[in-house]
Amino acid sequence: MAGIVNYIKESFGELKNNVTWTPWPEVQRLTILVAVFSIIFSLAIWGVDTVFSKVIAEYFKLIS
Repeated sequence: MAGIVNYIKESFGELKNNVTWTPWPEVQRLTILVAVFSIIFSLAIWGVDTVFSKVIAEYFKLIS
């Protein structure tokens, strides 16, 4: 059990002292960029899905 506690303490020390963190303004900018591209990509997928659904529905109407 002491080994696990020591590991956790060392991990937090490593994160606090040895990791180079991205500056907060850059994190905010990149988060907004990812959110915008995620919305655009999801809208594109929704559009393609809608078009394919209509094409397939028309195809099945045509063959029946």
